[in-house]
Amino acid sequence: MEVSRGGAVAAGGGGARRGEEEGGEVSLREWLDRPGRAVEAPECLHVFRQVAEAVADAHAQGVAVGSGRPSCFVVSPPFSRVAFIESASGSDASGSDASEDADHDAEPPRRGHGEERGEKGFPLKSVLAMELNWYTSPEEADDSGGGATFASDVYRLGVLLFELFCSFETLEEKMRAMANLRYRVLPPQLLLKWPKEASFCQLMMHPVPDTRPKMSEVLQSEFLNQSRNSLEEREAALRLREEIEEQELLLDFLLQLQKRKQDIADNLQDTVAFLSSDINEVLHRQSALGQCGNFSIELDKEVSSGTVEDQSDFGSRKRFRPELHAVDMEEHSRSLEECSRTVPSSVVIQESVLSKSSRLMKNFKKLETAYFLARSKLARQVGNPLRSCDQVVKRTTGSAVGTEGSSIDDFALEGHSGRRQGGWMNSFLEGLCRYLSFSQLKVRAELKQCDLLNSSNLVCSVGFDRDNEFFATAGVNKKIKVFEYNMIVNEHRDIHYPVVEMSNKSKLSCISWNSYMKSHIASSDFDGLVQVWDVTRRQVFVEMREHERRVWSVDFSLADPTKLVSGSDDGTVKLWSMNQAILFLHLLYAGSVGTIRTRANVCSVQFQPDSARSIAIGSADHKIYCYDLRNIRAPYCTLVGHTKTVSYVKYVDASTIVSGSTDNSLKLWDLSTNQARVIDNPVQTFTGHTNTKNFVGLSISDGYIATGSETNEVFVYHKAFPMPVLAYKFNVTDPISGQEIDDQSQFISCVCWRGQSSTLLSANSSGNIKVLEMD
Repeated sequence: MEVSRGGAVAAGGGGARRGEEEGGEVSLREWLDRPGRAVEAPECLHVFRQVAEAVADAHAQGVAVGSGRPSCFVVSPPFSRVAFIESASGSDASGSDASEDADHDAEPPRRGHGEERGEKGFPLKSVLAMELNWYTSPEEADDSGGGATFASDVYRLGVLLFELFCSFETLEEKMRAMANLRYRVLPPQLLLKWPKEASFCQLMMHPVPDTRPKMSEVLQSEFLNQSRNSLEEREAALRLREEIEEQELLLDFLLQLQKRKQDIADNLQDTVAFLSSDINEVLHRQSALGQCGNFSIELDKEVSSGTVEDQSDFGSRKRFRPELHAVDMEEHSRSLEECSRTVPSSVVIQESVLSKSSRLMKNFKKLETAYFLARSKLARQVGNPLRSCDQVVKRTTGSAVGTEGSSIDDFALEGHSGRRQGGWMNSFLEGLCRYLSFSQLKVRAELKQCDLLNSSNLVCSVGFDRDNEFFATAGVNKKIKVFEYNMIVNEHRDIHYPVVEMSNKSKLSCISWNSYMKSHIASSDFDGLVQVWDVTRRQVFVEMREHERRVWSVDFSLADPTKLVSGSDDGTVKLWSMNQAILFLHLLYAGSVGTIRTRANVCSVQFQPDSARSIAIGSADHKIYCYDLRNIRAPYCTLVGHTKTVSYVKYVDASTIVSGSTDNSLKLWDLSTNQARVIDNPVQTFTGHTNTKNFVGLSISDGYIATGSETNEVFVYHKAFPMPVLAYKFNVTDPISGQEIDDQSQFISCVCWRGQSSTLLSANSSGNIKVLEMD
């Protein structure tokens, strides 16, 4: 039984308010007057007993309570625990505390808002004003009677017992009943329904104080003790119900947890099953290729005798291009031959695998994602779409992953589905080998120019000619410079001079070599002018003047070298034909043969590589538009996925596009897998470089995708995987001290592969141009 709040409760009910906030307590006054209160004998007697025990404890200490009214107690759910919120500040027979009681009752504990309670209960302030009178004994009302006594405390308990067993609908009804109670006149329904309680109530309110029972008699009364057992049973039942509910809640949680973990286990089991299937497939291939143990022996013999045609397949896996010098090939072959005389080929293979394992493990999660993406394509082809694969790809950033509801039987099918499985595996293996083929980007040569310190040296565009013998640069210095590639790479000079230099009236934004006429190169500039230059004659021979604002991009068609396309800030794409040019004053002028109007600035345009009838457009509205030039009213396909300006579009092949955006990403799109007019699911998203505001370049060669970064780095991706394969940072050297510095204002501005080779030409915003090679 709780009698006090440990001595920390302030008089006037502050503790009750704090109790309400902490445990949902209400004052006993509010509890009695709550609307529609049902009178339940066990509960009422339980409350009465707790108050009586608190008063008895005070009497045992020789103290009359005096303030034993409902407003001085709080009730806590769920078992109607009663707590006294005022200190026992009563007096003995010689003292008086009536005035103090009035002060203490000035601010009783409450949950509602006084007179504003309305329909929620009786007006609390009015009831509290009358409560003092209701709970004042006859002798206390008589001025000559003195203060609170033990007998007057018993009288108050009689009034409380009456209120506990009587509930009223209206305040007027309650006031009449309480006025009658003063004369010990009880309602008939109370006498009929609760005769023992009514009789004891009248006894405790006897007008003669000495006739009233003592507190020991109250606690030992028959009506109070008969209900104790039933009340205890009720409390036990309530506790049991609570415990059952708690157990049900715990059971529900555990069942839900079990289901989720079981789903993960099932998914993981499916994943392990088809991983085992793929492992068996790889082992089967190894067995077929190696002819069991004989392969290593025969290979060792062939390596020792120098009969293996391409030993690099088992060494560094470097791809040898036709452009590489014969001297390099011979030196590499000799080094491998010397190594193979003492090291068996199986050891060489193992060492090669180990040397690449660190790169593989470093990007394991992303490779895992790529694996499951490839697997999902197989599932769709077989005809049993893996619900798993979308789940798997999403979960690869976490712990062990699995497939949900997948069927491994389909993956293990022989025949047609088996061939399809081999197809996806070959594709994934090719991508993995390409990813691991090179370990670095090394500088093959650096272009040294006499005006390198000029602040207007930002290179906007670079490109190789038809035969990859010459390359051109163009930028804000308003010049097109043509350099001979072999001279730059093979001849070490203090200054490299261009073989041809042509000046323009405005800053140049883009150049494009003609794939048929070796000496023709198209350019676009900041004044909206598109021109075609004859490098041999070092002059413009065709001008196109229809754009109204800066032209960002120009591209010659590979399939039809007479066709040219340009995109501008004026929101238009112009189609040009060299055959339509008209001679005027020794200069050819061409008018456009078609205009595509868009809703935003056009940043990039490119012809489909094997057709002059299709183009792709990169727009400032974050989208890529694909047009069939036979119907330029609307795009036949729109690619949606970037969140900022699309600055570059490049075709990988006739049905695959790579786009670059200032949202720090490149995206790979497959036009063949979706016939819808809108595609919003790129095949791959490449991230790792930084690009938020500048044109940083984009170039594609044999599945390798090169781009720049605003960190002054060149990044190379492979189309099979979302993470970079290689990266190279341009060093910035202080021209005075000669020491390397970190200039965060510099960025890579353009890149271009040398045909289908592993050589990459790149330039940055300060005009620094380097020839890089994957090694």
